[in-house]
Amino acid sequence: MFGDHEGPSTIKHVWDHVGGFSAPALESVGFLAACGVGSASRARYGRLRELSKGKDSVTGHWEMMGVVTERAFPTYLSGFPPSLVRAFEKKIGRQTIGNIAASGTAIIEDLGPLHEETGMPIVYTSADSVFQIACHEDVVPVEELYKMCRTAREMLVEPDNVQRVIARPFVGAPGAYVRTERRKDFPLAPPHNLVDEIGDGFGIGVVPELFDGRGFRPLERTQSNEQHWGMMGTAMDSDARFVFANFEDFDMKYGHRNDPAGFANCLVEFDREFAKLLGTLREGDLLIVTADHGNDPTDASTDHSREYVPVCVVGYGAQKLGDVDSFASIGVSVAEHLAVGWTSKTGQSLLA
Repeated sequence: MFGDHEGPSTIKHVWDHVGGFSAPALESVGFLAACGVGSASRARYGRLRELSKGKDSVTGHWEMMGVVTERAFPTYLSGFPPSLVRAFEKKIGRQTIGNIAASGTAIIEDLGPLHEETGMPIVYTSADSVFQIACHEDVVPVEELYKMCRTAREMLVEPDNVQRVIARPFVGAPGAYVRTERRKDFPLAPPHNLVDEIGDGFGIGVVPELFDGRGFRPLERTQSNEQHWGMMGTAMDSDARFVFANFEDFDMKYGHRNDPAGFANCLVEFDREFAKLLGTLREGDLLIVTADHGNDPTDASTDHSREYVPVCVVGYGAQKLGDVDSFASIGVSVAEHLAVGWTSKTGQSLLA
């Protein structure tokens, strides 16, 4: 149903491909053990099975907070319907180019020169339910690109209720185009969920955008693991009860580009900062580390992979949890820890 090759297992396959890597902090909390490598730990660890119809950031994060997507959002592996594209072009007053399912870096290299010559935005999609618009920042100002994305978001309703519209600004010259860090996501608004109940959350990276900003403090979006770690330091010094972070360099820079060596190096770099985070935890803190989907860089595909995701829980002793149904178990555990009166139709506590 999800188009994966047999047996995706992101971290295990990266480990096998590079002959192992050193991530002692992640190993100490069972993250590697949950992935089938490394030893047991001083924390609770296991794997989570997604129940939602999808394998992407929106469905993954929503399910963590108690929203199981029961009907898959539409995808367009042959491109968007011509009538939809024509209607979009009419609203923005520009002709577009592209309208295919493609790698973002590849289509920018292919169509970037034509875009620079004509000013026509590059529209493309992927195996996910996304409507992506790429424009050179010197050709189309970023705020205008965002405006186009908002127009697309307003248009994309059922049956074309695409899950996310994504602005993909880039700079550079032919043969050397680079996507900038001013990407912006415009997802569908989620149903009521745990972040609404908690309120005043501290969201890092794309997380607040995935929840339409609801339940999170207004903060500048960070765009890389390095920036996310900087914001994490700010979060830990704040009075926020709930911090929700997404570190997407693994996915964006290495998983989608089939670069297992780069993925392994990213894990090693992440581990150094993660060790510092562990040292800042206080009595009574809960830390959960998991993933919203897989992105096996050893697979023939550059798409996300549907697989069990590792989970480790720090602050409630050591235990092997095994395989647990539903990413919503994250939300159930957070609600229990924070004593929030909230329940989910799926998932179970990982704390007891």
